[in-house]
Amino acid sequence: MGHEALDRVATPFLALDRSVVEANAARLRAHLDGLGAVLRPHVKTAKSVEVARLLFDGGVGPITVSTLAEAEAFADAGFTDVVYAVGIAPDKLDRVIALRRRGVDLVVLLDSAAQAVEVARASRERGVPVPALVEVDCDGHRGGVLPGDPAVLAIAEALVSGGAELRGVLTHAGESYFAYTPEALTAAAEAERLAAVRVAEDLRAAGHEVPVVSVGSTPTAHAVTDLTGATEVRAGNYVFFDLVMAGIGVCRVDDLALSVVTTVIGHRPDKGWIMTDGGWMATSRDRGTARQPVDQGYGLVADLDGTPYPDLLMTDASQEHGTLSVRPGSAAALPDLPVGTRVRVLPNHACATAAQHDRYHVTSPGSRAVEAVWPRVRGW
Repeated sequence: MGHEALDRVATPFLALDRSVVEANAARLRAHLDGLGAVLRPHVKTAKSVEVARLLFDGGVGPITVSTLAEAEAFADAGFTDVVYAVGIAPDKLDRVIALRRRGVDLVVLLDSAAQAVEVARASRERGVPVPALVEVDCDGHRGGVLPGDPAVLAIAEALVSGGAELRGVLTHAGESYFAYTPEALTAAAEAERLAAVRVAEDLRAAGHEVPVVSVGSTPTAHAVTDLTGATEVRAGNYVFFDLVMAGIGVCRVDDLALSVVTTVIGHRPDKGWIMTDGGWMATSRDRGTARQPVDQGYGLVADLDGTPYPDLLMTDASQEHGTLSVRPGSAAALPDLPVGTRVRVLPNHACATAAQHDRYHVTSPGSRAVEAVWPRVRGW
């Protein structure tokens, strides 16, 4: 392929194990098979056309995006069934309509009559009906209308009477990221389903067609056992997984596909520190495990072949310096890592860590050879 090996690429950089992505994708597909809903992967984690193609056996399929930059890049690559799962800002509707005119079935998200009025106005003025999903708040995590709120009928009426299209409802169980038992995860998945179905049924009772009932998050997608009334499941983080997901119990550390390769640049034996050239610009500031039973600092540290060092964490970060030290309270010894040694930092939050980089260096198990370099979509 002409690519450098992992021990030659300039650090810090993102390493991605293709086979782990494939295994993670196969696991979720197998779990959802037979539950009666389509999987609509969220590409915001990888922001990579090549990773998305792994999820569709080399082809294309339905996707979720978090930015219009993603929608445009994936449209260029042939993905035409797209949900933009962030509440629509009126000034983005020009780009939405441009994509729909290209033949992309791009669906927007909203949770207010004010947004619905703007979507309907743009639809009328351009002669391009824009389809929208109504966001439902199933757990108080973020935006959305509450089940039973009469506002949902006003939103639907503003869309339909104004020249836009009501495509359905969407919810996201964001609080499932703080569920730590199988029972709690299953309960979150069921609450998510019930909230979405309740709003869909209210809309149908008022005479609206509701073809799409969209649910999902990585934790609930793996825990759900009943998808009655739901038409699709969204999940994104599962392609890579991370230490937050491992802390929840959704995956094992061995299932993490992504790591940041850094180089040892110094030592502070008086403080028990190993210094690297990978600071928060390489790993992100995300400390998502700090609220979990086991705090993993800025990430677990493994050798270049992916074997974790006992209780070695990236415990601090400045812009371009990483500090490695032994987990507080551990009896593990600080490993002898000479200057020039390359290590991997396993991320707390794969989406945030990947966002610090513009490409992946793709490997296979047991090999330090880089078989491909895959670009990431940047911007909004």
